[in-house]
Amino acid sequence: MSDKTSMPFSEFLGIEVVEVSPERVVARLEVRPELCTVPAVLHGGAVMALADTLGAIATVQNLPEGQWTSTIESKTNFIAAIPAGETAIATCTPLHRGRTTMVWQTAITSPSPARATRCASRSATAPSANGGPARPSASELTSREKR
Repeated sequence: MSDKTSMPFSEFLGIEVVEVSPERVVARLEVRPELCTVPAVLHGGAVMALADTLGAIATVQNLPEGQWTSTIESKTNFIAAIPAGETAIATCTPLHRGRTTMVWQTAITSPSPARATRCASRSATAPSANGGPARPSASELTSREKR
């Protein structure tokens, strides 16, 4: 990610973006104790933050220059918990890519086949003041996260 478009909160959480394209964004998150609730499973807020981050990255990849985005709705179905010590793997794909809104679905899984969570987030797009920050390229997003 370029410095102009870095996401301090996702860096704080430890989200590692591994793939970015206009059709798909993939990231990993190590489930550390500080991201957990009791019992030691990934906190719902961390799940939502992971999904929201990927939805934002995916939306930005599909916007023309001079536009930015903000999430206007997000819903999560918690199907199974991901315990501490595992890696959450999130894959975000489009359900709708329109001119003024986009809807992304993020599947969050772990190496344990029975564990999965689904998140759907809807993002609105609007022109940014002064053209907004430059849109990061896919390579900028993945290379910054790997540092």
